[in-house]
Amino acid sequence: MTVLVEDLGWWSVSEDGTVGAVRRAATALGVELGLPEDRVAALGIVATEVTTNLLKHAIDGAVHLRALRDDGAGRPSGVELVAIDAGPGMADLTASSRDGHSTAGTLGIGLGAIGRQATRLRVFSEPDRGTVLTAAVWADEAPAESWAAGLTRPIAGESTSGDAYAVRVADGRAQAFLADGLGHGPLASRASEAAAAAFREAPAASPAAVLEYVHRAVAHTRGAVAAVVDLDSAAGQLTCASVGNISGWIVGHDRRRGLAAQPGFVGDRQRRAIREYTYPVAGDDVVVLHTDGLTDRWDLAGHPGLLLRDPLTIAAALLREAGLRRDDAGVLVARPTASA
Repeated sequence: MTVLVEDLGWWSVSEDGTVGAVRRAATALGVELGLPEDRVAALGIVATEVTTNLLKHAIDGAVHLRALRDDGAGRPSGVELVAIDAGPGMADLTASSRDGHSTAGTLGIGLGAIGRQATRLRVFSEPDRGTVLTAAVWADEAPAESWAAGLTRPIAGESTSGDAYAVRVADGRAQAFLADGLGHGPLASRASEAAAAAFREAPAASPAAVLEYVHRAVAHTRGAVAAVVDLDSAAGQLTCASVGNISGWIVGHDRRRGLAAQPGFVGDRQRRAIREYTYPVAGDDVVVLHTDGLTDRWDLAGHPGLLLRDPLTIAAALLREAGLRRDDAGVLVARPTASA
């Protein structure tokens, strides 16, 4: 099964009114997705506590809202919040999750309340460097954690991002996709979303063939740079096809290897034949794709324990560390050993 994700917006948390705005947006989304009344109420508590914690404790805090739809039978739905900050962090998460613990003279019940109400909670925190928190509230039991996850954020001043990602398992092939529409704003968003939609509907095939399909499907748009990776965990290999300046990396505990790309963009009438490249991957590696809205000056090894975390936590930490506000930013992280 694949969880379909829709990124719905970022809030910079710098004033009291943001708490209510995020709570209203989250609960309205929960109602729209058909969550039961008790889960909508739980979602309201999670949204309030996540945003309040950022307001009271964080530096440069931001919260992101995502709609989740399980692509399996019955299609249960959920809502997820992703919070990032550059605040003081937490040295002891167990103590910080205990009711009554506080670092700011508050009741100190926020993190504990989030854990009780959320279907799934993940926290990665580093003293003096900040915290990444993801909290999902599902209508029912959450599906298995995804083997890949992405995040996008629009350039400052825009409400839509020109970057888009997608993940699928097609005829046994575990494939992930990232695109950056040319330019910014609605037209760039339209191009990248069309590319992601074409990736999801493309016949099961090699990355180069899938990217060829995407190329033909987005000819009516302004075009996008894009990459497809295919992870064969059993064979211990990754195959990649990339057109344009999507950065691709295989990251291990003591290495970081770049993935090859060729010039151009999908939708370009002058585009050359798309090539693909194959690389070995180890069981504890992660694969990172990101647009030029993130700098290449990030280092997972500089964050002890991060490489072992789930893909969404890693993606959020990379966006926090390397994301640029003067460009749309998109990042996707995949783990070869995770179940597809």
